[in-house]
Amino acid sequence: MPNLKSVQMLLLDDVFRMGSGYVLNFSDKTFGKFFREEVGIDIDHPRYSVEGGSKAKRFRYFVQNESLPAVVKAIKALWDYRQALMERDGEQETLANIDNRMEALISSIGGQWDKPTPSAPPTSAIVLDPTKVAGFTKRLLDLGSLAPHPRGYAFEQFLRDLFDAYRLEAHKGFRNRGEQIDGSFQLDGHTYLLEAKWQNAPSNAADLHVFQGKIGEKSDWSRGLFVSYAGFSADGLAAFGRAKRIICMDGLDMHEALSRGISLDKLLRDKARKAAETGLPFVRVSDL
Repeated sequence: MPNLKSVQMLLLDDVFRMGSGYVLNFSDKTFGKFFREEVGIDIDHPRYSVEGGSKAKRFRYFVQNESLPAVVKAIKALWDYRQALMERDGEQETLANIDNRMEALISSIGGQWDKPTPSAPPTSAIVLDPTKVAGFTKRLLDLGSLAPHPRGYAFEQFLRDLFDAYRLEAHKGFRNRGEQIDGSFQLDGHTYLLEAKWQNAPSNAADLHVFQGKIGEKSDWSRGLFVSYAGFSADGLAAFGRAKRIICMDGLDMHEALSRGISLDKLLRDKARKAAETGLPFVRVSDL
């Protein structure tokens, strides 16, 4: 157990706004769902209500009585959620030196506070030569004539070349133990992992959850781009929910971006911003 000191608990109270029994903006339902998804813990279990049933009292008991890995994971997940809320609401940080104070708290109990790579200031959108745009458009259309297996690899190569054209430092796919990642790229200081699917049926909730699981096992600042040429089922997106670290793109998005001269780097920034503002992982180009 971490055995946090009183002054450290006061810091968590301030950071997660627990003064009146709440934790950030969670309802009881969303608080339970958050803990199940992000920490793998049933915070609604009666054992966490020994000192009271409010969200704040349950979280305080959890922090003082659960295992160190679970406590560190929960604090990091809540911190990321807090930062996303502040970004969405345009809220400025009011707690002095808070990053260093949170790092010191986690380090004091034997955890590791992974600092994200500092975000580079957004750059102007890159505009490709019309000849290059025409070439990418033709390549995308030609992929449809390939057999499924070679088409999958060709689609990944197409995306890497497209990312590189917009100076996104694309890496090819790689395999970790037990999982396959289709590639990665950099945008404004953030590392995005890639999931690329070209199949007949729209991607469903299971596809999205599998990819989210891969992202969840990586560093806290990792993000994901799920490109499904056939799109995403409405039921799948509804079941997947909100407040994830994934943005989505389909084949129509790519065709519209290429045909309308929309820079890929700008499109991805707009999608990431819309996801931060609404929690929706997939918003079409036409709705941005």
